[in-house]
Amino acid sequence: MQTRKLIIFLVEAIVIGLAVAFVLMFFFRPEPVEQRPVLELKESVAPPLPTRTRLPGDAEDFGTVSYSRAVELAAPAVVNVYTTKTVTARPSPLMDDPLLRRFFGDNLPPQGKRQENSLGSGVIISSQGYILTNNHVVAGADEIKVALRDGRTASATVVGNDPDSDLSVLKVTLDKLPSITLHQGDSPLVGDVALAIGNPFGVGQTVTMGIVSAIGRNELGINTFENFIQTDAAINPGNSGGALINAYGQLIGINTAIFSRSGGSEGVGFAIPVSIAKNVMEQIIEHGRTIRGWLGIEAQDLTPELAESFGTKAASGVVVAGILRGGPADKQGVKPGDVITHVNEELVRNSAQLVNSIAKIHPGAVAKLRGLRAGKELNLSVRVGERPAPQERQPSR
Repeated sequence: MQTRKLIIFLVEAIVIGLAVAFVLMFFFRPEPVEQRPVLELKESVAPPLPTRTRLPGDAEDFGTVSYSRAVELAAPAVVNVYTTKTVTARPSPLMDDPLLRRFFGDNLPPQGKRQENSLGSGVIISSQGYILTNNHVVAGADEIKVALRDGRTASATVVGNDPDSDLSVLKVTLDKLPSITLHQGDSPLVGDVALAIGNPFGVGQTVTMGIVSAIGRNELGINTFENFIQTDAAINPGNSGGALINAYGQLIGINTAIFSRSGGSEGVGFAIPVSIAKNVMEQIIEHGRTIRGWLGIEAQDLTPELAESFGTKAASGVVVAGILRGGPADKQGVKPGDVITHVNEELVRNSAQLVNSIAKIHPGAVAKLRGLRAGKELNLSVRVGERPAPQERQPSR
């Protein structure tokens, strides 16, 4: 009897407990917590500067707020170039006047000489001491000195010049020379950041910033061979031969010229692309000169008026206006008045392009010329010669 009462009591207690628990859960259950996205912060210490053996390229290696890392990579390899040359003053015609000589005899003032100093910039391309600069910076110099960013100075010798591209290669002998990283691959794009490093007005190493304003600029009348990068990074006198770099500290061009009415920067500067500069430098170091193809002709752009007079409907091309005596074209059948429209099936748009197309052909190779002669189709195979130095070219006929 007592056992039965105990079981009934336990069952009632369990039922009452469950009922109380149900009531408590119904009235006092917690509200669900709203699920919110977790905010992830990526924080890291700025990575160290890339070493010379590492090619910088990852955007996270460089900041977009500051280009100090790019400058720190490139600036040590940019040098100031100081030149000195002796200039002989042109004597006055009066010195040859018989009457003056009768009175003064040999006491006439001697022919004057003076020292002329100029400045520019250069870029150390190799730790072996090779420096790229502009030909016009060092042309005719009797003495050349370079000053490094670390305070060292040294005399430089000229390895070779290329007046047609306005480039020169110098050599210095110093230990532990910094060198710049050359940009490889595609050409820079219009809109890319560009930094110019040089020695404007001799004030010391200076960095200016802009963008690549245009590429492939030619027919400016600056050099024989033109394929300039245009930039609005401030370039001033003294910047010539200095570095134009990208946001990663890589060399993309050699600063060469400015367009200016005032003599200062007006936001239109020109640099020789590194691909061209590198090719010229390698040829000068290996051969002592730049080797280019050459036909020995003077060409004139084909205008609508000329096309009409020659009886052709060609929209582009050049007219052979003259032939240099003894040149490849003279020896192989090209005649004045010939119209050239294609070189090796490449369309010729103007005389500047013709010169560049022939220059790319290695001397000794055959160039196939297509065009017109006296209104009839012309096809010639001409063996290309080597382009002589400017002073060696003969007058045309």
